[in-house]
Amino acid sequence: MNLFCREPISLARRAGFSIFLCLFVSSICLVVQARAAEPQGMAVSTIKAKSACFVDSIQLTGHIEAREEVLVRPDVEGLKISKVLVEDGASVTSGQALAQLVRPEYISAGPNNVTVSAPATGTVLHKTLAIGMPASSRGDPLFRIIRDGDFELVVQVALTEAAKIKPGQTARIEALDGTELAGTVRLIEPQVDPLTQSSSARIQLRSKSGVRLGMFAKASIDTVRVCGATIPLSSILYGPQGSVVQVVRNNHVETKLVKIGPLSGKDAQIQEGLVAGEIVVARAGAFLREGDPVRPVPLEGQK
Repeated sequence: MNLFCREPISLARRAGFSIFLCLFVSSICLVVQARAAEPQGMAVSTIKAKSACFVDSIQLTGHIEAREEVLVRPDVEGLKISKVLVEDGASVTSGQALAQLVRPEYISAGPNNVTVSAPATGTVLHKTLAIGMPASSRGDPLFRIIRDGDFELVVQVALTEAAKIKPGQTARIEALDGTELAGTVRLIEPQVDPLTQSSSARIQLRSKSGVRLGMFAKASIDTVRVCGATIPLSSILYGPQGSVVQVVRNNHVETKLVKIGPLSGKDAQIQEGLVAGEIVVARAGAFLREGDPVRPVPLEGQK
């Protein structure tokens, strides 16, 4: 072959080898850079702090009372019952006849017949009234009327919790027989029992269905609603300076002092030191130190 023909072929081979060598070196550099960019250190499970609202509730017990009772007695003395016109527990309207009274034969003065009527609308209550039983304006009432059929749950509140309860707060009520009711705090009585150091609160019942006078019930009152960053209890460490969480930032551990708020199940609300969206170590432990490099692994369902 002519010398002048071999020379271009040799130059082409050299050029090709140089290009291959450059590509090979570049590939190695990219691999090294990629590995250098990968997180180093221990693999740790992480979770993102979410925003949630917690409710602080107070549990109280008490019994059902009438909000307002109207006592019914005859206006005339010396009469006796001749007929009872209503059943115990019936709903009555104002002016409705409740009983008939008659004058005994041995009394000569006064009316012969008197009708006792309801002075208010509501639920009428009476013990067993016997025919012939005397009726007096100064004795025990013949009837009691729960005005408008309104009932209240009266509960005892310790002084340490009384300040948390305010009129207008909603209450969830459950009677011993399983009846569920809704109510609203109407009044916190100012008197304090010197022996128990507690006061009474009156909860107006919104429903009358299944309510009976004197029945026991328990109430749950939501006193505080707080919203903020929430994390699992397992993410919190307790040290000499207080509560801390381990945040993962740029693949390194950052320890933050936090203030814990209300708890709900296995979660805790963080009032100070952490915001929703930050990545924290799901199961914090003493094996991690400030500044340690880590490889964050989100828990299942986390992104």
